[in-house]
Amino acid sequence: MPEETPIIIAENVHKWYGKFHALRGVSLTVNRGEVVVLMGPSGSGKSTFIRTFNALEEYQKGRIEIDGITLSHDLRNIEAIRREVGMVFQQFNLFPHLTVMQNITLAPIWVRRLPKVKAEELAMQLLERVGILEQAHKYPGQLSGGQQQRVAIARALAMQPKIMLFDEPTSALDPEMVREVLEVMRNLARDGMTMVVVTHEVRFAREVADRVIFMDSGYLVESATPETFFTAPQQERTRQFLSQIL
Repeated sequence: MPEETPIIIAENVHKWYGKFHALRGVSLTVNRGEVVVLMGPSGSGKSTFIRTFNALEEYQKGRIEIDGITLSHDLRNIEAIRREVGMVFQQFNLFPHLTVMQNITLAPIWVRRLPKVKAEELAMQLLERVGILEQAHKYPGQLSGGQQQRVAIARALAMQPKIMLFDEPTSALDPEMVREVLEVMRNLARDGMTMVVVTHEVRFAREVADRVIFMDSGYLVESATPETFFTAPQQERTRQFLSQIL
């Protein structure tokens, strides 16, 4: 069970792209060890919102606090937060000219100043954890999409983050590869990792999430347990969305 200790606090967050109002006063608190799934139509602001948590997107109004550090324009704050927040994207973003091992050890060696031997030991542990230990010395182009995404998860975990953000991690995968990536995410949740996940994977949301959030047009429309969200949503807009995907 997640602790009742907030690790992410977002209050009245607004984001504009020029005149386009992408986030309209979104507030969300995520507790340590909680798994929160964000759902909603394309363009609803889900990905933009989670990308503000590690300053990949700037917000213009409101407040975001990550594990007690207020996110500001101070680069030291941004760097401190990024050390605590791992992120996995829709596209794997692996370096094609580096092996799996080199992809995973790069940041721990350069950012956390981990000795190469220690970084490689950690990488092997993480590759075993995500089920692809035998792929350590291959290049990304030699792997399937599901394997590449599991490398991307291992790479994020190598920085030993307190929070993992997932931005539609299975949407670029063939259907048969989705299951293996979701299983890795399920195991992370069982291990108590704080996770915020943007996904349309309903089964994952039902089974793993502590809360499901529905966003539309830059607003947080509804927040509920999976049971309530999928069987008795309160908002008409949520009901309309669910009628399209269930």
